[in-house]
Parts: sequence; C-alpha cells; structure tokens
Amino acid sequence: MWQPTTDFIKKTNLYKIMHQKGFKNYPDFYNWSVTDRPAFWDTTVKALDIQLKKPYSSVLDDTDMEKPLWLKEAQMNIVDSCFTAPPDATAIKYQSENSNTISVLTYDDLHKLVNKIANSLIHNGLQKGDAIGIDMAMNIEAVAIYLAAIKAGITVVTVADSFTPNEIKVRFDITSPKLVFTQDYLIRGDKKLPLYDKVLDAGAQQMVVIAPEDSNIRLRRQDIFWDDFLVENDRFESVSANPLDTTTILFSSGTTGAPKAIPWNHTTAIKSAADGFYHHDIQSGDVVAWPTNLGWMMGPWLIYATLINKGTIALFEGSPMSNAFGQFIQNAKVNMLGIVPSIVRAWKNTGTMENYDWSAIKCFSSTGESSNPEEMIYLMQLAGNKPVIEYCGGTEIGGGYVTSTLIQTNIPSTFSTPALGSEFVIVNEEGVLSDKGEVFLVPPAMGLSFQLLNKNHHEVYYKNTPEIDGKLLRRHGDFLVRLDNGYYRVMGRTDDSMNLGGIKVSSLQIEELVNSHLAVMESAAIAVSPPKGGPALLVLYVVPNAIVDKDLLQYELQKLIKQKLNPLFKIHDVVITDKLPRTASNKIMRRVLRNQYKV
Repeated sequence: MWQPTTDFIKKTNLYKIMHQKGFKNYPDFYNWSVTDRPAFWDTTVKALDIQLKKPYSSVLDDTDMEKPLWLKEAQMNIVDSCFTAPPDATAIKYQSENSNTISVLTYDDLHKLVNKIANSLIHNGLQKGDAIGIDMAMNIEAVAIYLAAIKAGITVVTVADSFTPNEIKVRFDITSPKLVFTQDYLIRGDKKLPLYDKVLDAGAQQMVVIAPEDSNIRLRRQDIFWDDFLVENDRFESVSANPLDTTTILFSSGTTGAPKAIPWNHTTAIKSAADGFYHHDIQSGDVVAWPTNLGWMMGPWLIYATLINKGTIALFEGSPMSNAFGQFIQNAKVNMLGIVPSIVRAWKNTGTMENYDWSAIKCFSSTGESSNPEEMIYLMQLAGNKPVIEYCGGTEIGGGYVTSTLIQTNIPSTFSTPALGSEFVIVNEEGVLSDKGEVFLVPPAMGLSFQLLNKNHHEVYYKNTPEIDGKLLRRHGDFLVRLDNGYYRVMGRTDDSMNLGGIKVSSLQIEELVNSHLAVMESAAIAVSPPKGGPALLVLYVVPNAIVDKDLLQYELQKLIKQKLNPLFKIHDVVITDKLPRTASNKIMRRVLRNQYKV
C-alpha cells in the first residue's frame, strides 16, 4: 500500500479546497459535498474557473429529482473553459507509433486549429443543433474536431475506431450525423488497418477524410479531404448554450442488444473535470496520458479533465503494448497515466515497460474493469511505488461514483471513497441496506444523465428501484462489497451486461451472434472473474444442434465475434451443455451459470 506524506497532502488540490472551506478531515468534507450539494458545486465551478457568458441564478433546482436543473439560467459554452491556461502553455504532446518525435501544441496553437475547424463546419453548411460523427484514432485532429464542433453548437457523435461496420451503422442510424470525420487507415505496428472503408460500409452520409501524402485512397464524390475542408480563418466566437444542451452522444450497452445513446451536456464536462481535479489531482502543467478513444467516455473525459485543469494531454497514436508507448510516457514526462487492467496484465507478462524511466508519474488511474491486486502492485513499482486511483463509474455518470484520493492510504484494487458530490447505497437481494450487493446511486449529482435518445430513461434507471430512507434511488448495476476497513471492491455486474477489456457489452448481443452459427441451437454468454481478481473472462455456454468439436467451434465463434462484433473480445472458454437453466418465465439464469463455472 502507499501512504501520502503530510507535505504531499498539502500540495494536492483536494487539501487546498478543504483548507479553504475549513475542513480538517476528508470524511467531513465528503459529507458536506453530498449534504450541501449547491455549496459544493458552486465551490467546484469557481475552483475549476468555469467560464460563463451569463451567471446562474442558482446552482441546483432539484424540484424534479430525475431531471434536476444545474446552473439554472446560465449561458455558457464549455469549450471556453478549456482555454483558460496561458496561450504559450503546452496543451498537447503527440507521437505516433511509427515516429520517434514528440510534436507539441501550445494552447494558442490548439485554439487556432479549433477555430479554423469551427469556421469550416459553418462554411460547409452545418448549423447549431446539427450532429457530426467522429470515428478516428485519438490524435490532435480528433481532439480539435471534438472541441470545434461543441464550440460551434454542434453535437458530436463519437464512435470507437475498433468498431465493425455494423456497430458503426447502428450508432449512425440512431443519431443521423450530417458529416463524419475519419481517416484513410490506422497504423498498428507494421499493419495498416482500413478505417475509411469501414465507415463507408456503415453508410455515412458524407465524410471528411484525413489521409497521409502517400495515400492513394479514392473518395466518393460527396466526400472531402481534410486539407480541402479546412479554411484559414482562426477566429471564432463560441456559440452560447444552456448548460444542459447536448454536446456529445456516447453509447453504452445495457441489458438489451441495442446500445444506449447517452447525451452529454456542458455540465457533464464539469463532472469529468471535477473528478480530475479532486481525485486525480490534475494541476496546471501536469501531463496526462490515457490510452483511449473518443468512442469511449474516457476520451472526452481526458480532454475536459486535462484542459479545464490547465494541464497537457499526452496523446500516443498506437498500441499501448508497444515499446514505443513506454518510451513516449518516459520522454513526455507523464505525471498521470490512466490504464485498463488488461493492459497492465500484458505489461506484467512481457516486462515491456520495465526498461523506461517513469519517475515523473505522480499517480496512475485504473478504470474500465476490475483489477487484480498483484498486477496493481506491479504497476505501482513501474514508477517507483506510486499510487493507483481506482476509478469506477459510467458513461451515464460522466465520471466516477466510487474512487480514491491522494490524501488517503492507497490500497491496490480497492476504492477508498464515493466520488465527491456523489452518493450511493448498497442493497442486497432482500432489498435492504448491506455491505454486499447491488449499487444504487442517490441523485442528484452533476454529470448524471437525464435522457436517452433510444430508450425510456425512467424505465432504465428508476422504474421499480427500492425505496430506502425516503431516498429516490437510481439503478446502476455494479455489484459492490464494502470491506471491514470501509474501503470498497467492485465485483462485476449484477445485470446481463458484462465488461470485457474495458468495454461494456450486453450478453444478448454476444448470444445473438453466437446463435447465428449453424451448429448452435442456443447459447448463454457470461463474464467470470479470475480467482485472484482482475479483468472478466468471456465464457460461452452452448447447446449444439449436433455433435461438435469444441476447439473448432470456439475458433469459429471467436472469428465470428472478431468480424461482426469486436476484435477485442476474446473467448476464454466454450462449455458444451444439453440445456441452459431458465426461470419459470423462460429467461436464461446467467447468474446460475456464473456461480457454477470454475476458472
């Protein structure tokens, strides 16, 4: 475990705000953050230097607890708050996998590029309220396009670059972007992975394509090369908006096959930045790296948490498993590095990152899936025993609901606290408060979604939730354990969704694909935890049509999942069975399968 010194604590953002507000210990400060939410968020908005075009009349109007009004009557554009650092401060450090050079953009450089893109969007006929799509690697252009669209009042639909054409199409069908930004291809090691062709197969209406000089790509008549799209005007006044106006549409799987389309607004970004400020201690000038993509919530989170806190985003376009990545973290002098546990497991197995000097790292952060204590200890030692901020939340939260701080003892693979400004309870199967059971969030909290584009928000999050102590509870779906020392461990999901490699996916999505195989009568997909903890493993229970070769079937199902769903989902095991356990209403009892499977 890691223990902060008094001198270290006094340098943190969290301590400074606690001292400013007169709190001597963290528990009292946390209690204040949820018992006086308006005062806490007013303090936070000021600490983050959030820019407003018109001040709010009140921080919170919670007359409707399912749809509270944050920063009531204010006018703002969150992108203005991303450029409060000195113009000559470094905004982005960038390197691609096939380059040895780190490119540097100042805040002024980035701001001018953002303004050029915003003007280009308007020049190409887009208006406030329209939507664009981004299906790209996490690079300089992706960050600038994202900020430019929001600055122009345009909604951004984000799609992960690993998605199949079918997954991309599902998301575009829901959101109808008028223009999609993409690349000719991605480079991963010595491979060129086509991206434009995938987006083309998904039926994008019109595309702006970034292509290298040696590219021989041929575009459709309506598509535009990046250089032809971009205008020279680098001055642009941000479009004024209501704090709850939609800025981004992200996607997260639930208990049905279709992904949930979750709108983010200008206040969601404040939640992301607040978690970066309080829990990850991102300070002015800090260099922050997180291997991610705009299609996952940590992409927008990285932008807001870093730029609003006047830090530097460290972008590496390539595989985080490569030696080049380790060298980039060293040479960019990264101070905060975010990961998913699967990456750490690969590092531990290969020793790839042991040759680099990561002493500049102040802390790590781990999110996306359950971690393993041994692997987290290994991660800590890569930077000379630095703490790991466990961070668990969701796209519909805009950040975390349970996490850690740098002023508390840091114990690998455990969470020390609910996120500041957020409250939750643990309810067991009998529907009473417990130290072990399902997590329910207690609204209101800034960042919590209040609408879904393609589902009924009330039914997904509030319908038939338990009533405890007169509090409205919001369903989340994690299975949580409160330990004897008051810390927490997340043990996976309680519903039929699972977390594979940091990506949430519905069991039904996988089963639908598996059942399309000619040899499969029916199937059940479950995620199981390794005995020592860590990332979940995908196990398929299959009822075959006839006698099958298990190894051959697993090979063919893996190929099917890679082609049609996601290449990152790896099948750990296929179990051949005569029948699946079902309820009286004929629903598959996946929990029974999870309990009986032995890793």
